[in-house]
Amino acid sequence: MHFLLAALFCFAILTLWVPAYWPVTVFQVGVFALAAFAAIRAARTPVRLPYPVFPLAFAVAWGIFQWTTGRTVYAFATQTDVVQWATYLAVLFTALTIFQDSSALRWFRAAMLWFAFFVAILATLQTFTSDGKVFWLFPTGYTEFVMGPILSRNHYAAFVEAVLPIALYKSFGRQWQSFLYPTIAAVLYASVIASASRAGSILATAEILVVLGVLWGRGRASGRDVGLWLLRMSVPLVAFTAVVGWQRLWDRFWLPDPMTMRRQFAISSLHMISAHPWFGTGLGTWTTVYPRYAILDYGVFANRAHCDWLQWTADGGIPFGLVLLSLFVWCLRPAFRTVWGIGVIAVFLHATVDYPFSRPALGSWFFLLVAMLAMAGREKTPRSPAVPPPRMA
Repeated sequence: MHFLLAALFCFAILTLWVPAYWPVTVFQVGVFALAAFAAIRAARTPVRLPYPVFPLAFAVAWGIFQWTTGRTVYAFATQTDVVQWATYLAVLFTALTIFQDSSALRWFRAAMLWFAFFVAILATLQTFTSDGKVFWLFPTGYTEFVMGPILSRNHYAAFVEAVLPIALYKSFGRQWQSFLYPTIAAVLYASVIASASRAGSILATAEILVVLGVLWGRGRASGRDVGLWLLRMSVPLVAFTAVVGWQRLWDRFWLPDPMTMRRQFAISSLHMISAHPWFGTGLGTWTTVYPRYAILDYGVFANRAHCDWLQWTADGGIPFGLVLLSLFVWCLRPAFRTVWGIGVIAVFLHATVDYPFSRPALGSWFFLLVAMLAMAGREKTPRSPAVPPPRMA
């Protein structure tokens, strides 16, 4: 079943650019079918449900409550959002049943990394040579920064942030891995630089520093190991980032007041929360409600709050926001314990300045890692190079 789930994700990510809803429908129908099959299996062999299931189940139930009690300003938008949260729940539940087998968990984690590596190579080449065409064939209406099948630079950066720590963690494995995975990590990092995502470049850089710091601080990598890793990493990292160049990213950091629109969206969202603190305006209704609370008219369509956290709270109310915050808090411990799961934390942080959870396929990509974190305690951790313990006299 894990092969089918992997195939669905490959299809969903590679069709993110399609300006139609049918790829989303195919992905969601496939996910729900796999979840139904997983539920049948779980009826025979009960699955212990970890905490992340409950915030997602609450999100689905809360949206249904808003819809059925008339506490939404736009019923269709809330229904659509409920289906999206149900998709995340179905992905999480299906993954939990699959990842009871630790070998399937390791296989899927490796598959995610190699798939992201392939997309990173494609995206980096494409953004410099395709004039905004996906796969050099399909026009998108944009002329630059189209990263493979992902049209948003921030969405692409979040896609990479989720898996970059996996490559960093595996860099401290066996000898052949210590050369292969630093190269993969360097390619992933360079592709984020090529995307010119400011938040993405900051978070990807922070991931490198945090992973190294955690491994060294816990004695799972000696100072010598870290030094050798930096030496191996520096060559491909300097080479690849030199090829993609820093200029476009650097120029974006020096834009005058780059947070202008995001700041105004945030203030408007806070006003929405203040006006509807307990039940919100209805899941998925931020775009509908925003014009009433807009501070300035920028002459563009405001599709999102550009902060998933504020939008979740505006749509669902403070209780809804707190429940999702509890999911983030739960992820902290297993993410830092496993080290390779730190990407989940990076994506949640990226959601403070953008909306990586807005697309069913992209949001589900992150919840796959949440499922891996939930089942990581069942996995036999491969032995990592560590500082040898002192011998007893």
